Amino acid sequence: MQFSHFDEAGQAWMVDVGAKAETERVAVAEGQISLLPVAYEMVKAGAMKKGDVLGVARIAGIMATKQTSALIPLCHPLAISGAEVTFFFDDERHSIRIEASVRITGKTGVEMEALTAVSVAALTIYDMCKAVDKGMEISQIRLMKKSGGRSGDFSRPAESDDRNTETKRP
Repeated sequence: MQFSHFDEAGQAWMVDVGAKAETERVAVAEGQISLLPVAYEMVKAGAMKKGDVLGVARIAGIMATKQTSALIPLCHPLAISGAEVTFFFDDERHSIRIEASVRITGKTGVEMEALTAVSVAALTIYDMCKAVDKGMEISQIRLMKKSGGRSGDFSRPAESDDRNTETKRP
């Protein structure tokens, strides 16, 4: 298998998607941020001094989808048709799972946009909570599923969904 962002001589290049058909494409990514119990409870209660942590992180994640091509070399600029960022509290682990879903009708996928949304949302949570907890840990940023395009659909196997173990890749 040859990576698509390298030519025969091994030089990096932007993939030409001009001849590809436009199709509906969706990508879902997730990640998590673990906090000290005090910081976690403050986020849940909306008591962080900087304000609505998850509201700001949601906007940051959505805005990040539109900036992905400026951050990741060789990504195509895309006209995103929809982006959602959702948060799920895990009281037992004092962590917040971040899920981003990005949609487009276009010639290339939106996996990088979904992953960027999760990453920036997590970094925003860190920024807004660092006065209380500098030891927060961002982890498990990964593509969960994608649909559309020539490569077909992808869905992460259910057994790899355990947040305490790393996914083993072939």
